[in-house]
Amino acid sequence: MTRDFSSISFVASPSAEAQEARHDLVALYGNTDPEEADVIVALGGDGFMLQTLHTTMTTGKPVYGMNRGSVGFLMNRYDTTDLRARIAGAVENAFRPLEMLTEDASGQQRRALAINEVYLFRQSYQAAKLRVTVDGRVRLEELICDGLLLATPAGSTAYNLSAHGPILPLEAPLLALTPVSPFRPRRWRGALLPNKVTVEIDVLEAEKRPVNAVADNTEVKSVTSVRVAESLGLTARILSDPDHSWSDRILAEQFDY
Repeated sequence: MTRDFSSISFVASPSAEAQEARHDLVALYGNTDPEEADVIVALGGDGFMLQTLHTTMTTGKPVYGMNRGSVGFLMNRYDTTDLRARIAGAVENAFRPLEMLTEDASGQQRRALAINEVYLFRQSYQAAKLRVTVDGRVRLEELICDGLLLATPAGSTAYNLSAHGPILPLEAPLLALTPVSPFRPRRWRGALLPNKVTVEIDVLEAEKRPVNAVADNTEVKSVTSVRVAESLGLTARILSDPDHSWSDRILAEQFDY
């Protein structure tokens, strides 16, 4: 079903290529304040796309990205022609981010959101020692590893894939729990979890084996516990060209070799 987006807000990364593209597109299509626009067009790379999705999650506005960066996995091809028609005919994917709640030794808590993944990693030469609980039941009493991440389908082709985690179709109601360099249990390679679960990770021997936690680009140092669950109130909306949809891109990654 096509939609009519009459007002567009163009945002761009600081790179010269992205800024030049924004200048050209504003000259062609005008520019609306982000708060008033029907759609946000993000110009840059994947990192800028994630940044834009973070800033628009509370507004409900869809984001259409065009690649003016390097990899551009999340982006559509850059073309100034018939942009309104392309946006109107785009495929929409909506998904809920993960909410991370951390606590440190002093009892201080911090919250952050993740579109791709929540990642715990060792801070020093000592391997991390973690206890993993899913919906109140301890599933791993002791996991010794370099790190552990919980990835959404959107993030399953990012760091999760580099850590040999599974690729999840974008529509799958799943999360990937993937260890990084697991030492004990030696044969444990991760788990697929329903996206409605709550995952709690306790850092064992936190003073001896300090651990940091990251939700996308927000890092918290020296955590003692991390709680992760899917957000109930926030939604990120991304638009992609139907001949190169985000779902198809993720599916294609499973056949790449």
